[in-house]
Amino acid sequence: MLETQRLSPTFYQALQDDLRAELARHGLDAMLADDPQDVAYLTGFFHHPGERPVAVLLPLDGTTRLLLPELEHEHASAQRSAAELVAYPEFPGLRPQFSYLAPVTGRIGYAGSMSVDRLAQVTAAFPDATLVRTDLVTRSRFRKRPEEIALHAEAARITDLMLAAGRTLISDAVAAGGELPSESELADHITTVGTRTMYAEHADVVVVSPLAGGLVYAGPNSARPHALPSGYRLRPGDTFMLSLGCAVGGRFVEGERTFILGEPSADQRRYYEAVRQAQQVGGEALRPGVACSAANNRCLDVIRDAGLAEYLRHRQGHGIGLGMHEPPWLADGDDTPLEAGMVVSNEPGIYIPGHAGYRISDSMLITEDGARPFTAYPRCLDDVVIAL
Repeated sequence: MLETQRLSPTFYQALQDDLRAELARHGLDAMLADDPQDVAYLTGFFHHPGERPVAVLLPLDGTTRLLLPELEHEHASAQRSAAELVAYPEFPGLRPQFSYLAPVTGRIGYAGSMSVDRLAQVTAAFPDATLVRTDLVTRSRFRKRPEEIALHAEAARITDLMLAAGRTLISDAVAAGGELPSESELADHITTVGTRTMYAEHADVVVVSPLAGGLVYAGPNSARPHALPSGYRLRPGDTFMLSLGCAVGGRFVEGERTFILGEPSADQRRYYEAVRQAQQVGGEALRPGVACSAANNRCLDVIRDAGLAEYLRHRQGHGIGLGMHEPPWLADGDDTPLEAGMVVSNEPGIYIPGHAGYRISDSMLITEDGARPFTAYPRCLDDVVIAL
């Protein structure tokens, strides 16, 4: 059993110290972060965001402070948040919430994700400060520390279990000679397997959304890359997709496989093999120093060279961490060099309207000399065909 999904105080101390070094290097006196994922990253406080501001003020010198409503004070204490808690009574209240952090002076960094309204509140509360937009926290999140990598690996193990559970549900239905499950029934079963596994085997579960589960779509519905599960019941000959993921300690992994019910047709073989080869080439392209855009092009060129460019709908992949989707982006327009410690998805796909979609995804850890998948569910055609 995992003793706890929560990271230690020493993890947060080292992380905050490293960010302070970056603040000094960029001539900043503090960092203010209000994105819920940034708050969790910097302090270990996970919360349900709403209208009440929650923000971290990390000064170059001094104590990290976590601004939050009084109703979250006990919650943050229970999570052993790595910051001094500064609580305000309620929202909207009789006093501006950010004034509880004042006085704040100097050059204060803030992330581009801060809303215009929130930025106006901060500006009014810190009249003697100069606010500077910066991506320092975002870039700090790019490279995962060993403790985070261990959480990603455990999330991958559970994701593989969910993929296997989805296939087993269908195989059992075929063997029993009864009706096949619907997309929604598959999704419900898979989610139950993932969440029950987590609570049975982990202590102190960090609850985020989604905790475990994902998208399930079959036949023409799977030709829409982010279609939601419906009441459609699987049929012999269908192509169907399990697009699953899981978060352990707030760190996500995704694993996606495309399956075929019965003997594949020539077209199904062609479509699947094109995506499988693209995913293999895409994984081989993920190496330190390679630009994200260059890896994306190497991956998708396999599909273009196979004459299937008209069925492309999206990039090779994206970063994964405290968000299921976060930068950097394996796409045209993002020339960020890959670095050891990054976690990205490798998920080329094609989508044939009226027929089906084909996508294979693994979460990949960039290593010193290449990349390796966290998720391990088989991806060869023979492994994803379900005999009828």
